[in-house]
Amino acid sequence: METETAPEVLLDRLRRELLRLAKAEEEIALSESANVHYWEPSPLSAIAHRAAATLLRENASRIGGTAA
Repeated sequence: METETAPEVLLDRLRRELLRLAKAEEEIALSESANVHYWEPSPLSAIAHRAAATLLRENASRIGGTAA
């Protein structure tokens, strides 16, 4: 007997994965920003990671639930 995964379950899993990836992008950005003095501009790579995190969270919120 095969069990089918409900679309809602798949969407929830996708949303959680997007949020996990967003958190990982933020952590990378923080790590890269830690290597420069506070008066120096943020590295472009850190800015890019933060932008990626924002997009991932936006897509997670489109799926449903709250983007934490």
